[in-house]
Amino acid sequence: MKAVILCGGEGTRLREETEYKPKPMVQIGKMPILWHIMKIYSHFGVKDFVLCLGYKGEMIKRFFLDHELSSMDFTMNLQTGKKTIDAGNELEDWNITFADTGLSTMTGGRLKRIQRYVPDDDFFLTYGDGLADVDISATLLHHRKLGKIGTLTGVNIPSRFGMIKAGSDGVVTQFIEKPMLGDYVNGGFCVFKKDVFDYATEDESCVLEIEPLISLAARRQLALYQHKGFWYAMDTYRDYLELNKIWDSGKVPWKVW
Repeated sequence: MKAVILCGGEGTRLREETEYKPKPMVQIGKMPILWHIMKIYSHFGVKDFVLCLGYKGEMIKRFFLDHELSSMDFTMNLQTGKKTIDAGNELEDWNITFADTGLSTMTGGRLKRIQRYVPDDDFFLTYGDGLADVDISATLLHHRKLGKIGTLTGVNIPSRFGMIKAGSDGVVTQFIEKPMLGDYVNGGFCVFKKDVFDYATEDESCVLEIEPLISLAARRQLALYQHKGFWYAMDTYRDYLELNKIWDSGKVPWKVW
């Protein structure tokens, strides 16, 4: 099975970092968040990836083209240019398709444009900015058990603000600081049958979370996998700082490998 990763957005809410690089290349520790996501999938045996590129996609290509030399010890003869890689180094056994899906294309259009690279009946799909300790194998089993076209990983997140409850007299009866929201949000780490391509178009205005997913939900063709563990999306500079703080602590929930 392949894992499709949406990597083309501009990441405007993280402009401090994304002005010069695409969001999937923003680093957690010394490696891009995209690498962390791929390591999660790889841990569960998923090693074939399709990257949907857009904004500054050439930087993602360049990272992987240079990955061998930038991450390994090697000896180089300056006169001949011959390089000898140290035998103690290891590279990830990944197959990666780099697909240019357009500079301004929305998520649904990006998905449709990589259809030819996904011949399997089922495939994984996630966003290039979210990390979790989700059990990828369990999402697939749940998907196949329910037999729907799509399975979303739902996560509970805390409210960004405190919640106030007041009586009819206008007096506050309870204040709850950033409670967990009752409903689930789409946390990525999805599984789809290839039938999902019938619900998307190559039009750059096609948004996966609107046209395809709403249509699938209306036809009762979406399943929910409830993830109770760690999940975090890097949406803002504050999120970037928090994820790096977690990484530096040495207690990294998403580091399942």
